[in-house]
Amino acid sequence: MKKILIANRGEIAIRVMRTAKKMGIKTVAVYSEVDRNMPHVTYADEAVCIGKAPSSESYLRGEKIIEVSKALNVDAIHPGYGFLSENADFAELCEANDIIFIGPKSKAITVMGSKLAAKETVKAYNIPMVPGIDEAITDVDKAKAIAKDIGFPILIKASAGGGGKGMRVVSAEDELESQMNRAISEATSAFGDGSVFIEKYVASPRHIEIQVMADTHGNIVHLFERECSIQRRHQKVVEEAPSTVLTPELRAEMGQAAIDVAKSCDYVGAGTVEFLLDENKNFYFLEMNTRLQVEHPVTELISNVDLVELQIRVARGEVLPITQDDLKIKGHALELRVYAEDPLNDFLPSVGTLETYKLPVGEGIRVDNGIGEGMDVPIYYDPMLSKLITYGKTRMEAIQLMKKAIDNYKVEGIETTLPFGKFVCDHDAFISGDFDTHFVKTHYSPEAIEAEYKEEAEVAAMVALQQYLKDRETLRLPN
Repeated sequence: MKKILIANRGEIAIRVMRTAKKMGIKTVAVYSEVDRNMPHVTYADEAVCIGKAPSSESYLRGEKIIEVSKALNVDAIHPGYGFLSENADFAELCEANDIIFIGPKSKAITVMGSKLAAKETVKAYNIPMVPGIDEAITDVDKAKAIAKDIGFPILIKASAGGGGKGMRVVSAEDELESQMNRAISEATSAFGDGSVFIEKYVASPRHIEIQVMADTHGNIVHLFERECSIQRRHQKVVEEAPSTVLTPELRAEMGQAAIDVAKSCDYVGAGTVEFLLDENKNFYFLEMNTRLQVEHPVTELISNVDLVELQIRVARGEVLPITQDDLKIKGHALELRVYAEDPLNDFLPSVGTLETYKLPVGEGIRVDNGIGEGMDVPIYYDPMLSKLITYGKTRMEAIQLMKKAIDNYKVEGIETTLPFGKFVCDHDAFISGDFDTHFVKTHYSPEAIEAEYKEEAEVAAMVALQQYLKDRETLRLPN
């Protein structure tokens, strides 16, 4: 493997290129017209424009990317995450053109891309799943029987849509009929279909995911867990490794379950198995992400493993150079996704020019960055600018380092999630480890950040006043 094309943009493109260059592999960047001056374009050995700004006319053009790869004698394509990374048709297209797809086979992508198909596939391995039914119903009596079987509280969900429409949490049997009728009515109005699913309601879940890596020789390892419960709009913002709530026994049990999920679909490469963990430490399989995750750096730091390098080695047909016994957790890592979003305005996208953009540096600080000062933030893609990662011997050391790094990350011209990251790191619930996926809903408000801004401004004013008085007193001293 002498040349890799990275079918992506921004920080993940640079991240993959960095490892490829370390391994002596040439790199090819692709870019849209609006991304012509982005750092990943100049960082690569070669770069080719593949279309206009919209992703449908550039980064999602699989045939065009294959055409460029063949013209430049590319041996393999790394899809990063997003765009074509979980597109089974693109993986097949690579295979058909004798280009290595650095990821799983198309069959695994297809199976794990469907929640129902994934659940059916992993059944043989007795993977714990949220109790419920995999069929849609409208019969109240049948619903009562199912609810008694799985136990309250339960969650009623519309089968024909989402967005919270036709969704009800039911705590007791005497509420079931009225709540189900409401759910059916709402679902009928919203989607024209009143049928619903029923499953056990996990009241205070934590989102725990396990990183796995598998080679083509039947070897699979897990690289421990990541805690991903700090989310807004079901999208992760702060991640860490390891989790504060997993015991060694539970970690081993969840790790084996993740390995079994990978076995169930003949998985190859890097993948992540996601679980819900309830307040009683029961875990349930959610889904498998068949690609490298955004939050992979925290795993790399605590395991001292380069996941991209392992991806490339596995794609070359090599045997995994590590066994489960080789892997140990060392230290603690945090990651903040730095989005061009306004945390004071419901995390809405913030567009504009990066008038000032200075990254923090120092021991234990890593920034996977994909943009530069003076550049415009494109409106066409995911608004993540970078990932700010800190690593310490202990969790508290990593948190304190994150707060320092946030303070030293200078951005002007747009709003970012940096203040939200500071809010999280300062919050007692996060510091104590006593939080779940409802953290933002329960603890966060724009007023909380505004209050912090005000307090910081008052402290700065007091310091300035004291310095002024001290300087004035000094000037009055006689010679």
